[in-house]
Amino acid sequence: MMNQNMFCFQCEQTAGCTGCTGKKGVCGKSADNAQLQDELTGALIGLARATQGREGLITKETDQVMLEALFATVTNVSFDDDHIESLIDRVHEAKGFLYPSFVSCSVCIAEDYDMEDLWQANEDIRSLKSLILFGVRGMAAYAYHARVLGYEDERVNRFFYKALAAVGTDWYGMDDLLPIVMEVGEVNLTCMALLDQANTETYGHPVPTTVSMTVEKGPFIVITGHDLRDLQLLLEQTQGKGVNIYTHGEMLPAHAYPQLKKYPHLKGNFGTAWQNQQREFADLPAPILFTTNCLMPPKASYADRVFTTEVVAYPEMVHIGEDKDFSPVIQKALELGGFPEDKEFTGINGGKEVTTGFGHHTVLSVADTVIDAVKAGALRHIFLVGGCDGARPGRNYYTEFVKQTPADTAVLTLACGKFRFNDLDLGTIGGLPRIMDMGQCNDAYSAIKVAVALAEAFGCGVNDLPLTLVLSWYEQKAVCILLTLLHLGLKNIYLGPTLPAFLSKNVLEFLVKNFDIHPTGTPEEDLAAILK
Repeated sequence: MMNQNMFCFQCEQTAGCTGCTGKKGVCGKSADNAQLQDELTGALIGLARATQGREGLITKETDQVMLEALFATVTNVSFDDDHIESLIDRVHEAKGFLYPSFVSCSVCIAEDYDMEDLWQANEDIRSLKSLILFGVRGMAAYAYHARVLGYEDERVNRFFYKALAAVGTDWYGMDDLLPIVMEVGEVNLTCMALLDQANTETYGHPVPTTVSMTVEKGPFIVITGHDLRDLQLLLEQTQGKGVNIYTHGEMLPAHAYPQLKKYPHLKGNFGTAWQNQQREFADLPAPILFTTNCLMPPKASYADRVFTTEVVAYPEMVHIGEDKDFSPVIQKALELGGFPEDKEFTGINGGKEVTTGFGHHTVLSVADTVIDAVKAGALRHIFLVGGCDGARPGRNYYTEFVKQTPADTAVLTLACGKFRFNDLDLGTIGGLPRIMDMGQCNDAYSAIKVAVALAEAFGCGVNDLPLTLVLSWYEQKAVCILLTLLHLGLKNIYLGPTLPAFLSKNVLEFLVKNFDIHPTGTPEEDLAAILK
């Protein structure tokens, strides 16, 4: 055990909005785990540098360990030191394949990048490299989800090596790094399109679906995270066993996919966003399966009911391996028995049901209705209010913002930030609900497709549309999405509840000057400015 202080400032909750530097991060990871994740990142940078000039030796196994290892360093994914150490070993093995003569030689290990060189760098260089590093961490999660469904893109895979090699290049200046920052956004657009293709070709295009928040009596399992394939396998393995399945957090949009909603024991949604899990899971008479990130350190009251799979890992939790045998989870559900009677739950605002499934296929199918409403003055403005939720005070801004949007406006939303307001009944506009849930965080691609299609229909640029993005961020997937929006030239974005600690003053000024990014203020002030 290293028992030294950590340094981490990759998420929105980071201590004091500057960085976690003690024995434990705000997310719950220990200083030892943080340092191991730095070692893993340094090993990945070493692997990326080793591929330069040897691209022909990169194998599917090399790509796999690259994606897994990057994904494991996203906030709230792996708290397990043994898991991180095993990934470090696998990265070294992959690098040894590129340099066979160094497989058993310490020289191979010594070529890993020392992350202290990044954290101690000039603040502007550190800021730009952080945007690259955190962006590709988020993008790796999306590429990973597509890969498990059998979808890959060679350009996306190769870019991870290019980006990480740039992070490890100490002589790069701002002029060298800025184009790579923007390229993260460009490649992530390709990656999100790939995942959209993987999800829709596998499970069908989402359709508007109303989801109950009542949990029926009897045994059940709560599944959380983002991985649709894990949900599919769980549904298959629980058929006919008297065990119902409820989604949680970012799994809510799964109810809208035709090939998933056909299972009658996919009953509804339990709970809200990830940061409430320690309270919501405390007395739950059912197991919880974590499929991707958003894991918080489990409390003793429910630790024996937590199961992990894929890259999610926590010490002493039961992990479901590559065989995807969910028997231990099913058995635990049967043992616990669930609630003796139907139990009614509500959202944050008291709503008893929520609606999801307004992906690009659905919204564009009624594009004429939207266009006519805008032209007739019935629809004055469209807000995209979405992104990650979190625990820091001030996130009620998004609830109040949506509540105060005028009746002649519509709200598109996505990711877990929607749980702040998705149970509100704001009525309809042009026959459509005023709040339309477009899906998970990776479904920002749907919002982009809709915006581009509307701009084409009106014969204008996206920035000329009556459309404003009001975004909340928490972790690294939000970073790569923001960079994609900047790559597309979108301006006038409102970002909160705080600005990233890894943005230096000069880099922030660059973003404000070139993209007109605004820190969120008060709902009243921001709405007035937007609608003026």
